[in-house]
Amino acid sequence: MNLSGVYPALTTPFDREGAVSLGDLKHNIRLYNNTDLAGYVVLGSTGESVLLSHAEKESILVLVRDTAGKDKRLIAGTGAESTAETIEKTKRAAEIGYDLALVKTPYYYKPSYKPQVFARHYRSVADASPIPVLLYSVPVFTGIALESADVIALADHPNIVGIKDSSGDVRRVAETIEGTPAEFQTLVGAASTVLSCLVLGASGAILALACALPEKCVAVHQLFRQGQVEKARELQLKLVRASKVMVSEMGIAGVKYAMDLREYRGGVPRLPLLPLQEEQKKQLSGLLASLEPATARA
Repeated sequence: MNLSGVYPALTTPFDREGAVSLGDLKHNIRLYNNTDLAGYVVLGSTGESVLLSHAEKESILVLVRDTAGKDKRLIAGTGAESTAETIEKTKRAAEIGYDLALVKTPYYYKPSYKPQVFARHYRSVADASPIPVLLYSVPVFTGIALESADVIALADHPNIVGIKDSSGDVRRVAETIEGTPAEFQTLVGAASTVLSCLVLGASGAILALACALPEKCVAVHQLFRQGQVEKARELQLKLVRASKVMVSEMGIAGVKYAMDLREYRGGVPRLPLLPLQEEQKKQLSGLLASLEPATARA
């Protein structure tokens, strides 16, 4: 399975009453279908998955499956604290029609989570999963990073096909790529490191930034693949600043507001996450105007 390309870590829109807005989500997917995004990652960190009920998650999975273009690969976030629940959620995603499962590290019992714990967890999930598994390391949220040695040890499992590494650590990504088989694919989750990691051999990226700026995120990947490295570098430098402000500093609220400034429906995050303050909105509006003068709105 070729995972090359850029995937947005889809946001979850909410209506004024705080309920999931499937209509707004459908609107976003239909717009994304007209881009060169490789597919969609559903129920990831940017999708506020930890704030959603089981029923809400189910409805989102079905809606995205039904609305996605036939050429788009579908990846479902299925990681849970227990191995049993992770397997259950992964099997359900497969039943609905998803192509891959993105499995974050358990994190609640951090002192007990040694390499052998993750080895047992991921191998058990991969053994039981009807679809290929992507490891997911996102230490900014979990406080736990899958080290390159851990990933290399898991890469020999035939149903573990790659990793989303959101650590932002280019050294770790390089060690992983060097130590894993050619068919094991690395996707990066930090927009500021995309080009550096592509040079090292990464297949692509899963990005929150791609929810608001899909064309520009895709362009970095395409320009690199076409050998236009200098143009890719120039664009990457612009995205470093955008990612720092929108994603790193403002978080999900920033991503959603940036979507609102374009043609997408972002809305506000779910409590306890808070929307942006007015000064932050002005800052983000100015940033987007400098990047997208034809499409950004005041």
